[in-house]
Amino acid sequence: MARKAPLFINGKFMSGGATAVHRVAQELITALAEAAPDREMRLLVPPGLERLNNDPGIPARPVGRFGGIAWEQISLPLHVRGGFVLNLCNRAPLALRNGLTLMHDAQAFTAPHSYPLGRRVAGQWQSRAAGRRQLGLLTVSEFARSELVGLRLAPAGRVHVIPNGVDHVLRTPAQDDILPRLGLVPRGYALALANLMPHKNIPLLIRAFARPALAGMTLVLVGGTGRDAFAAAGVTAGANVVFPGYVSDGEMRALQTHALAVCTPSLTEGFGMPPVEGLKLGTPAVIAPRGALPEVCGPGALQADPHDPAAWEAALLRLRDDQGLHDSLARDGQAFVARFTWQEAARRLLDVIDAVAPG
Repeated sequence: MARKAPLFINGKFMSGGATAVHRVAQELITALAEAAPDREMRLLVPPGLERLNNDPGIPARPVGRFGGIAWEQISLPLHVRGGFVLNLCNRAPLALRNGLTLMHDAQAFTAPHSYPLGRRVAGQWQSRAAGRRQLGLLTVSEFARSELVGLRLAPAGRVHVIPNGVDHVLRTPAQDDILPRLGLVPRGYALALANLMPHKNIPLLIRAFARPALAGMTLVLVGGTGRDAFAAAGVTAGANVVFPGYVSDGEMRALQTHALAVCTPSLTEGFGMPPVEGLKLGTPAVIAPRGALPEVCGPGALQADPHDPAAWEAALLRLRDDQGLHDSLARDGQAFVARFTWQEAARRLLDVIDAVAPG
């Protein structure tokens, strides 16, 4: 059998913050190393970033002199000749054709007001360039695939679905002490991510929790966007909305495990990690029937109109008052999302690479 070309992984993502997209990249790299230990893989990173890599399976190798976009567009192509390049964070070197690029969604096109003009234009241009020049695109749901194809970024036969895993949530023990520190009781609160991007639609949840029937329930909004930022945007959060800021993985597991529901009112999502993580831990979801959310949450979610706070109020009250409904959603949802593992994602990714890589 002919020896397979080396698999080079674009490690530019390591220069950014700890975003969900970067989490996916790191989890895929770890799973690839475990799934194909004999395959030659090289994680190439800008100088100085090798110390940030925590994966022993594929050690990071610093190359080139530059950082940022210059590294990705100039240095990286010079060090991958003869190999196949895997780009896991939406962007790819324009000079390279022999590779795949993972695009998590099409929101630069479909949710343009969520991005500054420069970032939006650059994202659209880079997405179109990757779709034209790469051997194929990867994405994380059938919904996202349909959008990429519908936007003519690539033909259907060159867009491959690799759903995210969510079993990483089982890796870190829950730090249950966060509940009393925040004044929370199990199933006495709903959980969501604090975000002011318009397509995330979090002000809808704040309006729902301003309704009298939810006065005794707490909304926990995790992340770096706090009460003052929402107020500056004209969204006043009531006393029953808690902003704990960033939390550790163990604290997040505890919050997800003990919540009444994980709420995702987004107007579009390429996947929707938070509600699926919650389902993995046995917590039902309340979602908007938009984007990939119904696809990835399956029977574990109640759906509510993303423009109607009363609908979210009603869904949460149903979960609070109907133990049988709560438990059936938790049970069926947990069974449904068992398919979303990083091992399976790596297996599918290797199959795609083997199918499209030359030789």
